[in-house]
Amino acid sequence: MIITNKLNLPSPFVSLAQRDYVFEPNEYRVTSLLKGIRETILERRHHKEIERDVSDMVWLLFGTAVHGILEKHQELGHELKEERIKVPFGNYILSGQFDLYNDETKIVTDYKTASVWKIIFGDFEDWRRQTLIYCLMLRKIGFDAQGGQIVAFLKDHSKRDAKIKSDYPQFPVQVVKFDFTDDDFKECEEWLMARFEEIAAAEKLPDDELPICTPDERFNSGDKFAVMKKGRKTALRVLDTMEEAEQWKAENGGDVIVIRPGEDKKCLDYCAACEFCSYYKEKVVPNSERKKRT
Repeated sequence: MIITNKLNLPSPFVSLAQRDYVFEPNEYRVTSLLKGIRETILERRHHKEIERDVSDMVWLLFGTAVHGILEKHQELGHELKEERIKVPFGNYILSGQFDLYNDETKIVTDYKTASVWKIIFGDFEDWRRQTLIYCLMLRKIGFDAQGGQIVAFLKDHSKRDAKIKSDYPQFPVQVVKFDFTDDDFKECEEWLMARFEEIAAAEKLPDDELPICTPDERFNSGDKFAVMKKGRKTALRVLDTMEEAEQWKAENGGDVIVIRPGEDKKCLDYCAACEFCSYYKEKVVPNSERKKRT
């Protein structure tokens, strides 16, 4: 990866950002499997060509710094800390590194930086899936892992909002816990095997033929439906479904319903491999340009 420093940030930021990861053949990290297949493959194929600026990695670097502080904790006899484990899955190796495992509580802990909105919306499926996989991996090497928890540091927490909003997180650190059943572990193992089969098929394809990331994987905001009137530039009303738009138009008037494609937020702001993605170039960029003009 090519690291730039457009803002001339101090050298410690640059040093942290330049710590590179070596992609091993047939070895995939847990975090890679949680991304879209296209994103995962493109990142591996074009790793040395991808360019990122230190300023765009500031929260990633903050998370690394937090990990650096917490890993100084002296682990107890029943704890595993910052441990990377590798487990075979068919022709592949699954690699995962969690922050802490307590063999007395049987809980895997991972530290995250997050937005308050993730807590407000209860959007925890990715955290649940990640800690579930870590637990499964631990079980495969002899531990009786049964649950996971995320200790989330809220980077945009506001004390003022916490005082006046009832649904707002009250503290800048939140703990989200997950309990897992035997059925969860069975489903997880099936999901991992299917994921590696998808990767095996995708590895044989050229970039432009890789499967498109799903709307969820693209953080797609969802299409909107605008009721328009001839001669008017702005919408009379924008609704979430075509049915709602048609009903509103029938009751209130309007000439046509225009579909406004949802925004792929990950593609625009968080995918390191977007410059090598045909979907990004052909769909995301033109859609973004249209939004700027309207």
